[in-house]
Amino acid sequence: MSEAAGITLPEADRVLASLPQAVVLLEPGLRIASVNPAAEQFFGQSLRRLVGVGLRELVDVTSPRVLDRLDDYETPVSARELAVQVKGMGMRRIDLNVAPVADHPRWQVLTIHDHTTAEALGDDSGGFDAAALRGPEIMAHEIKNPLAGIRGAAQLLARQVDEKGHALTHLITSEVDRIADLIGRMQDLSRQTAPAMAPCNLHEAARRAIDVIHAGRAEHPEYCTIQEEFDPSLPPVLGSADALVQVIINLLSNAMEASLSQAVPRVMVRTRFASGLQLHTTEDGKPLRLPVELRVTDNGEGVAPNLREHIFEPFVTSKKLGQGLGLPLVRKLVREMNGRITHERDDVKGLTHFRVHLPLAKETRKTLLGGRPS
Repeated sequence: MSEAAGITLPEADRVLASLPQAVVLLEPGLRIASVNPAAEQFFGQSLRRLVGVGLRELVDVTSPRVLDRLDDYETPVSARELAVQVKGMGMRRIDLNVAPVADHPRWQVLTIHDHTTAEALGDDSGGFDAAALRGPEIMAHEIKNPLAGIRGAAQLLARQVDEKGHALTHLITSEVDRIADLIGRMQDLSRQTAPAMAPCNLHEAARRAIDVIHAGRAEHPEYCTIQEEFDPSLPPVLGSADALVQVIINLLSNAMEASLSQAVPRVMVRTRFASGLQLHTTEDGKPLRLPVELRVTDNGEGVAPNLREHIFEPFVTSKKLGQGLGLPLVRKLVREMNGRITHERDDVKGLTHFRVHLPLAKETRKTLLGGRPS
C-alpha cells in the first residue's frame, strides 16, 4: 500500500479491476500478458485462456493498418469509432489506445472502450420510455405468451390425463396467478419505484419459461427444442422471479420465431459468470457488479442492420405484425432489477445473442467482490 497525506491509496491491480474500460498488457510480439476483468468481458474469455494468445488471433480490424502500426512499439496509437470483429463475440465498435510501457522495451498497454456495450448499458433518459410503455396495448402484448402456454397445456390435458397431467394442472394454476399479477404490474408501468427484490434462482426461472414456451408450441412441431447450457455453480441473483420468467419468455419466443427461417432451427439459453461488468449508475452512487449472465442465442437472420441500435426503443420492430413493445418492456424489467441487457450479432457464425447481466443476491455478492467463486 502507498500512503499520501495520511490516506491509504488503493493498490494498482484493484484500480485496474475497477475500470469499465478493457485494459490489455501486451508482451513483445503482440501477445497478451495480462488483462483486467473488463477485458475478460470484452473478449468473452478468462485471463487464463487469454494469456499467451496473439492479439491478431482475437481481433480482426476492418482497417488492417491499425494493427500493423502496433508493431511500431515505441509510438502511441489512437483510433476512434473503429469497427472490429472479436473472435466468438461478433462485431464491435470501439475506441482503441496503445502506448509503450516505460522501461520495458517492446511492451505495450492497450485500452479499449466498447461503444457497442456502453450504449446498451447506458443510462435511461427516462422520458419517452416511461410514457410509451403504458396502456392496454402493452398489457395485451405481454399476455399473449403466457396465454399460449395455458392454451397448449389445456390442449395436452384434453388428450390425456395421467401423472404428467398433475404438472400441467399446476402450470395452468400458477400461470393464471402470474398473469393476474402481471396485469397489475402492467397498470403500474409508469411507477418510479422498482418492485421488491429478493434472491432468485436463475435456472428455476429459465426452466419455468422453457416449460411455458414448450407447452405453448405443442401444436407446432416446426419449432425447435431449446438447448440448455447452465452453470450449476451460479448462486442466486438479486431480482424479481416473475420478472425474470417474463424476460426469458420474451427472449425465447423471439429467438424461436427468428430461427424458423433456417433449415435447422437452433435456440440456446446459457448461464455463466461474466466477471468484469460493472454498473456505475446505481441510485446510491456505488458501483454494482453484474457478474451473472443469461444468454439467449438463435441462428435466425438477425435484426436488420439499420435497426440494431434501436431495437430496445418502443415501436421499433422488423416483424410484419409486431408492435415493437416486447424488447422495450424486457429492458425495463431488467433495469428495474439493476441489470442490463445487450444485443449482439455474429455475422460470421450467423448467430444472434441477447445477454442479460444481473447482480448477485446481497448475501452472496461479497463472495464475488472478494474474488470469483471457484
